[in-house]
Amino acid sequence: MAAFEDAVDLHFIGNATVLLRYGELTLLTDPNFLHRGERAHLGYGLVSRRLTEPAVDLRELPRIDGVVLSHLHGDHWDRRARRHLDRSVPIITTPHAARHLRTWQGFRRAGGLRTWESCTLRQAGSQVRVTALPGRHALHPVLRRLLPPVMGSMLEFGPLDGPARLRLYVSGDTLVFDGLEEIGRRFPTADLAVLHLGGTTLPGGFVVTMDGAQGAELARRLDYRRILPVHYDDYSRFRSPLGDFLAEARELGLGERLVHCPRGQHTRVPRGERPAVR
Repeated sequence: MAAFEDAVDLHFIGNATVLLRYGELTLLTDPNFLHRGERAHLGYGLVSRRLTEPAVDLRELPRIDGVVLSHLHGDHWDRRARRHLDRSVPIITTPHAARHLRTWQGFRRAGGLRTWESCTLRQAGSQVRVTALPGRHALHPVLRRLLPPVMGSMLEFGPLDGPARLRLYVSGDTLVFDGLEEIGRRFPTADLAVLHLGGTTLPGGFVVTMDGAQGAELARRLDYRRILPVHYDDYSRFRSPLGDFLAEARELGLGERLVHCPRGQHTRVPRGERPAVR
């Protein structure tokens, strides 16, 4: 096994968008390439203004072997992704989002996974198994019906036809609820948890993504090796800054697990070791 295949290179582009490279396999999560001042559409006339610039332009990306999309909201799948991504790229997402992408946007290889279903992408000597995990964008029953279904993901990287060597958990835009504990039972270890935070707040005071306290609590429950916060300062509807999460995580004794990877930087996630940022 080549040394590079015992690590994933993670490039944090902004919001929930990360570029993952393992061997010759490249994944993109939640493609959001709107520029500062542009507005993401959240449905029902709701918008959120972008406050930051993405680290790279979508057209500067390398070849993408697959996209993992947590749900269909404008700050995770925007009009730039719709216009400029190759329509033949595989997109792994919820059944709701997959139907929309195939029917209305022409992404013919968009496939939907129900919770706990998996699929595998392969490129050269590497593969990743993607398993859809529970997520809830809202806890209030009425609001849950108004928001698109969301999924978390477990990404298991390894050689072709070999066992997984690294696991990355991506939370998606979820709140903390009891069903998330089943993730830890089915996947008791992971090398990195990528947590969507921000405390996104809709009119009426409804919070629909984890704030700092909830993110720290989920990190405590799952007990994964390292924690990377994302999705915390890019949009006007975020109400819980990164500092809230960092303080709560340290209060719970998780400070040594935090990975500091600012927008535009890379972190190398080795198997079972502390990631190194550059």
